[in-house]
Amino acid sequence: MSRPSTPSTRATVESARKNIEAVVRLEQASMESRSLGERVSDLFTRFMGTMSFVVFHLLLFAVWFVVNLGWTPLRPFDPFPFGILTLIVSAEGVLLAIFVLVSQNRMSRQANQRAHLNLQIDMLAEQETTKLLQKVQSLLDHFGVERSPEDREAERLSQDTEVEALVGEIRKSLPDE
Repeated sequence: MSRPSTPSTRATVESARKNIEAVVRLEQASMESRSLGERVSDLFTRFMGTMSFVVFHLLLFAVWFVVNLGWTPLRPFDPFPFGILTLIVSAEGVLLAIFVLVSQNRMSRQANQRAHLNLQIDMLAEQETTKLLQKVQSLLDHFGVERSPEDREAERLSQDTEVEALVGEIRKSLPDE
């Protein structure tokens, strides 16, 4: 049984819907901005990652072996050790690797853009929260509200965050790779 929606839950759902629409627009723009080569590469890698691709290869190899081992009335065209097949499989492997690398490079670029967007939003949220804490501290001072020990923590958090200093601390604290 579903609960009746309240103005608060409706507002949350509306905010989520707007966020989802924004993400969909960003994804569509990203897909549309791909070059022709990236589109072709994505098409190939999407097909290569299917069971149909595996089954096709298994059937092709089976037929190749049966014909070229002389188990059919057809004349073998690539007798053991299957030099032509080796050449074809090697060339296919190189092309498949290139297609995968092109697609991975595009996905890596997209992931970097998302990470930069997340960093910008996180930094903006931190600035907004700091400003909000400063306003609350100002209101407490204005109304003469005594500060408790917990308020000291809020006062410390209301100081501007020095991103460069945090990066330096992280670099000093994490082990080198």
